[in-house]
Parts: sequence; C-alpha cells; structure tokens
Amino acid sequence: MTIPNYNEDELQEVAKKLLSNFGNINVWCFDAEMGAGKTTLIKIICEEKGVQDEMSSPTFSIVNEYLTDKGEEIYHFDFYRLEDVEEAIDIGLEEYLFSGNLCLLEWPEIIEPLLPDEYLQISIKLVGDNTRSLTAQPK
Repeated sequence: MTIPNYNEDELQEVAKKLLSNFGNINVWCFDAEMGAGKTTLIKIICEEKGVQDEMSSPTFSIVNEYLTDKGEEIYHFDFYRLEDVEEAIDIGLEEYLFSGNLCLLEWPEIIEPLLPDEYLQISIKLVGDNTRSLTAQPK
C-alpha cells in the first residue's frame, strides 16, 4: 500500500488505512530519517486503537507500554540508542514481539535478526516541508 502525499492534518486517515489493511499483523517496523514523523504517526495509530495515556518517544527507555480502552497492550520501541542486538535481547524483546500484542518499532534495523517471519515494513519519506509519502508492505 502506498500513500503518495499526505500532511499532518491527514495522519488520522493514514492511521485508519494502516489499521484496516494491516491490523492482523502485530509487528510494525518504521523506517524513516530523523524528523520524518515516525513518533507522530505512532501516536495517532495508538489513539486510533483507543490509547488514552500520555504518549512519548521511548528514546531513553527503549520501550513504552500503552493500554487501550479495551485493555489491550501496545508496545512502542525506539532502538535509536541501542548499541547492539544483545541489548534488545536483555530487555526481553522477543517476549514482546511474540506476545500477540501490537509492537511499533522505530529504528528497527539493529534488531532485524530478532524480527518474526511476518511483520509490516513502513517507510516514510519526506517529499516537502509538510508533506510525506508512505509505503507499507508486509514481509
């Protein structure tokens, strides 16, 4: 699925499309350069899933856990500061990935060997000051 041009005002619609097309996939990997809007899109996805909690990037904590209004857990990871895959293993990443809960991963490249056989690859590209392009493809 490709969404060629969208801006911040259209993020809710982007999140709805992703959830309706790929809601059956539990691990979502976000690939984008710094400042492209990964965390912002993840916040909107979580809101669409019914998360009421305060949401922020888990840059320093590596993982944030959110609870939806239906009692489902969502895990939001940011691996930007990870030195190696061993750090991810030490925090129990594999338990999260195979929990059956939605896992949203920023900067997933370093933990690629730990990814399940099926996951969603989401690429976000900057195409203008306030415009992005998104491609989502199951792997």
